[in-house]
Amino acid sequence: MSSASPSRPWHVHRLPSAEGRVFLVTGGNAGIGYFVAEQLAATGAVIVLGSRDAAKADAAMASIRSRVSGAHVRHMRLDLADLSSLRTAVDRLDLDRLDAVVHNAGVALDDPPRRETEDGHELMFGTNHLGHFALTQWLAPLLSAAPAGRIVTVGSFAARSERLALEDLESVRDYRPKRTYGRSKLAQMCFGFELDRRLRARGSTVLSVVAHPGGALDSLTPSRPPVRVTSPGERLRALPAGLLVQGKDAGAWPVVRAVLDPAVRGGQLWGPRVFGLRGTPRREAVPSHMADRAVAARLWAASGELAGTDPHLGFR
Repeated sequence: MSSASPSRPWHVHRLPSAEGRVFLVTGGNAGIGYFVAEQLAATGAVIVLGSRDAAKADAAMASIRSRVSGAHVRHMRLDLADLSSLRTAVDRLDLDRLDAVVHNAGVALDDPPRRETEDGHELMFGTNHLGHFALTQWLAPLLSAAPAGRIVTVGSFAARSERLALEDLESVRDYRPKRTYGRSKLAQMCFGFELDRRLRARGSTVLSVVAHPGGALDSLTPSRPPVRVTSPGERLRALPAGLLVQGKDAGAWPVVRAVLDPAVRGGQLWGPRVFGLRGTPRREAVPSHMADRAVAARLWAASGELAGTDPHLGFR
């Protein structure tokens, strides 16, 4: 019987055991990614934190170990803005299989000017989308070697109101930071759904699922020193917002369910229950602009060209 059946409803604080499994969380040293890693660590799985900054990863691992007795957690040096480094990063993992990857790491800029990665891609699109797109290719053999591998892409509520500009994916002609960020997250979500269609067509055992945290504020998030400290004043000022949105600990819940729940299927979208902004995780309908196959096919082709990847992203 699956954990999502009526007699055993999913409970965010009573997660099923995942002992013996290995999960990679990109950007697992802070924000939503940190809480995804902390919650998954409580299942007995080995958690790999993908992070550019070793000191921040060390702080996150210490925090997780202080809260989760016997946590198995390690660091993978990962720079999604440097596409040429990704293959080596995966090789250094030294794993024979990977049960799930959470494509969570992201850059969000609030102000101009437009910035670029080492490879010359617009920073948010290049890191949030192209970095994860390319990383998937190098992880494909490890995910395929697992009994039931999963790729969970973390989207954003901000993507609902955006549309991809296929002729200007890197915001060369029209750079507005918030819009560019929303479009980078939309690209990730479109990729997650298209990837599942392609995996199903190939008869793969790997699933691709999309999840989003809803409205998740630092000021409503419990402290995890030294990773982040939320002052009492910050929490007090944020209380009215708590009627509509939540902290990043709760924002992690749909992502964790997408990783663990045996009832989850590929191509699904998971988010918070209340207006998609707060609450326990539930399955959501996929918005039509995220399910557009023609747009997704064009995005896939353009992404492959920009990232220099194999057309099948390593899945055979």
